[in-house]
Amino acid sequence: MIYPFSAVVGLADLKLALLLNAVSPSIGGVLVRGEKGAAKSTVVRSLAALLPPVRVVAGCRFSCGPGAPDPHCPDGPHEEDGPATERPARLVELPIGAGEDRVTGSLDLERALTEGVKAFEPGLLAAAHRGVLYVDEVNLLHDHLVDLLLDAAAMGISYVEREGVSVRHAARFLLVGTMNPEEGELRPQLLDRFGLAVDVRASREPAERAEVVRRRLAFDADPAAFGAAYETGDRALAERIASARALLPRVVLPDPALRQVTAVCAAFDVDGLRADLVMARTAIALAAWEGRDEVTGDDVATAARLALPHRRRRDPFGEPGLDEERLERALADAAGDTAGDTAGDTAGEGDGSEAGRPDGDGPNKEGPDNDDPDDDGPGGGPGDDGPGGLPGGEGPGDRPAHSSERPPAPAGQPYRTRLLTPPTVGRGGPAGRRGRTAGGSAGRAVGARPVSNGRAVPLHLVATLTAAAPYQRDRGRGRGGPLVLRRADLRVAIREGRESNLVLFCVDASGSMAARARMGAVKGAVLSLLLDAYQRRDKVGLVTFRGEGATVALPPTSSVELASARLERLATGGRTPIAAGLACAARLLAAERLRDPLRRALLVVVTDGRHTAGPDPAVTARRLAADGVAGVVVDCEQGPVRLGLAGRIGAALGGVALRLDELAADGLAEIVRDVRMVA
Repeated sequence: MIYPFSAVVGLADLKLALLLNAVSPSIGGVLVRGEKGAAKSTVVRSLAALLPPVRVVAGCRFSCGPGAPDPHCPDGPHEEDGPATERPARLVELPIGAGEDRVTGSLDLERALTEGVKAFEPGLLAAAHRGVLYVDEVNLLHDHLVDLLLDAAAMGISYVEREGVSVRHAARFLLVGTMNPEEGELRPQLLDRFGLAVDVRASREPAERAEVVRRRLAFDADPAAFGAAYETGDRALAERIASARALLPRVVLPDPALRQVTAVCAAFDVDGLRADLVMARTAIALAAWEGRDEVTGDDVATAARLALPHRRRRDPFGEPGLDEERLERALADAAGDTAGDTAGDTAGEGDGSEAGRPDGDGPNKEGPDNDDPDDDGPGGGPGDDGPGGLPGGEGPGDRPAHSSERPPAPAGQPYRTRLLTPPTVGRGGPAGRRGRTAGGSAGRAVGARPVSNGRAVPLHLVATLTAAAPYQRDRGRGRGGPLVLRRADLRVAIREGRESNLVLFCVDASGSMAARARMGAVKGAVLSLLLDAYQRRDKVGLVTFRGEGATVALPPTSSVELASARLERLATGGRTPIAAGLACAARLLAAERLRDPLRRALLVVVTDGRHTAGPDPAVTARRLAADGVAGVVVDCEQGPVRLGLAGRIGAALGGVALRLDELAADGLAEIVRDVRMVA
């Protein structure tokens, strides 16, 4: 082990989580979250050497067990008492850029072309059966590969229906993923598939960091000698894993401990029953790891700390983790140490304390005030602009840039928004769930066409073989001989799918937006759009403008968590330089277009349109429209009299202006129709 445990905060928990999964693979794997360079991959890759060897049917490419072979194995049928062999357990790595055929398997092209037979070539899911499937940067995995993993993890079987091949085979594996949360979060469905989750980060102690560097240099100088120094400890761990596996069937989960498991899951209001099962299996494995034949309350508490934090997140803005005091009370309630009704009170008290929960006391703790029109007046706090009775909620309104900055207003609750999307078809941008795309390398194959140039392209195998089949006799192919192909037979797949876009928010933070109730509603709207961007796998960026200029509060990133944090801290005050905000957005979009030319952008401008500083924003907006930027203006103007200034900016931008109260999920067709973009 290169990294000493003291040098990485959370590494001891990571080691325990991996070892417990090695003892009981039914726990369901481990998700490792942490900053870059925190030894995540190093620790995971060291697990393979500790796993007990696997007995498999001799010659079976799908790792069937000799005692109970898979009846549907493509290499079968196997005899139960047939020849068997022993091999080391595998750790199979799934690259984030892998194709679907590499993951699930596909037609064996070599045999199809040389022998003219249809045979199946297994993929990574088959190789990982009865071993470990490791996905580094799992949060960056394409959605269609995530869907394949979900299916295989749920059923323990991989179904392959592609290129004329129809097979199924067992695919039960220990799923281990590592990720850096700054690069974006996981889809909730995949997040729940990981049995345990651990957060790690590098130590900030110089002495501990120096020890890491020292060990790494020693490893680089002589890897063999470095490994030999830790061979004894590794062998002891492997023997302990084998002993714990042998003890595992005899471990008892008594009813009091089971009630603790279910009481904790109920108190933390987790979805479904998977958390209960994972906690029970983890507690049993922990008892076996400690050499005991009965689960204790301490085992349940440790299992909860590993199995529940990632299941407490109801949206990408909620922080993972457990309230230790609340966990202890739930365990005590289940053990009967407190009054019978305390468990219900505890659950009720805790449900409102988690950040990001729809019913919580998080960013919208002052929710009732947000509906009070008088909140724009003095009751909204010192420095809020104008009484609510004036048109648009404006009083003295736009104050000079040197006026005092208002403290950040709490955000309103997120909600489901309308789908804002460029209506034109993209040219094969990154896989996602927003804009339509055709002609790219990802997505669903909807047809095939002849290869039109000399470029190397992925072939549509079935269409290619189908095109060549009628001419085999004329081309002199003998019985059982190889398939005879001509260039005219080659076909490339036509694919359609959904792409990921760049959603750039340009938010007005000037004095005219500083009324506390209004800014809370604006932040709630942007959080809602961020949530939608998270679900559709978009990149997001944030530009704010106030005073005399604009600032890039967040460069384009896949982490909506960062955007949410920057938005929460957004203070308001000063003049309204809308043109500066649009110009800043234009520069940022131009740079991103050079960096990622296939990813299309959607600019969302959030303002009341009351321009008070700088040049005319309509000129800059028309320039953006001419550059092919799709734009939507969210009109934050309030009051019985509306000037419609934001609408004029939306028209100049070539898009539409939505009132803040129109952003909810009704009227989808109108929005999609009116958002225009040059392809």
